[in-house]
Amino acid sequence: MTRMDELTGFSYAYDGERLSGVSAGPAGRATAILLHGAGNGSKERLSPLLADFAGHGCRALAFDFSGHGDSTGALAELSLRRRHEQAVAVLDAHAPADDPLILVGFSMSGQTVADLMRHYGRRVAAVGLCAPAVYSPEAWEVPFGDGDSRFSEIIRTPDSWRTSPALEAFSSYEGRAVLVVPGTDTVIPAVVTRAVQEALSARARFSRLELTDADHWLGLWLRDHAEDRRALVAALVEAVSEREPTA
Repeated sequence: MTRMDELTGFSYAYDGERLSGVSAGPAGRATAILLHGAGNGSKERLSPLLADFAGHGCRALAFDFSGHGDSTGALAELSLRRRHEQAVAVLDAHAPADDPLILVGFSMSGQTVADLMRHYGRRVAAVGLCAPAVYSPEAWEVPFGDGDSRFSEIIRTPDSWRTSPALEAFSSYEGRAVLVVPGTDTVIPAVVTRAVQEALSARARFSRLELTDADHWLGLWLRDHAEDRRALVAALVEAVSEREPTA
């Protein structure tokens, strides 16, 4: 297994920002990208997941979206669209062009994973969604701002999430999908989680990983619970094995 001290930091300039990232593992099998959530989310808590993917022979990447962690920029100026564009920029710069992709998103990055699925199409071998959020298309372009912003108004509108393009992306996906659900989630309504599960169940090779004692902040939970973390990684990497030619 790759050790924690074998993680390599990198910096990537994009759209006037400096994005701080970290990578692990060899190129050549698949590239996994791990996307943190909103608020005080950052790449730091995802380091053990990076090491686990690297231990399976995958290149693994994580980075701080602008306004988070060690990246520059203001969080209030970030948007769902900019999150998507930053993730594409980092992947295109650090993943070999033909690599199968494993997309893992926490909370707000559930929407970002869906956007990446639409962008990369059949390259996406597996998706891991950890207490994912999805959003109205109206919210995609709007800067997050502060608590009284237009973005907050949109996402607080009852049932606005039901028109999210993410649900369409999930329902049309035919690869491997793992939905990680905490026992207690005070952030994502249960009705959203059910809708995501129904969409993923339509065509994907779907499984649900329920972590009964966990709360919404699954990045922290998985950091501290190696058995659960490795179960998630093994389920996602299995999809890459299925793509590999037999000897």
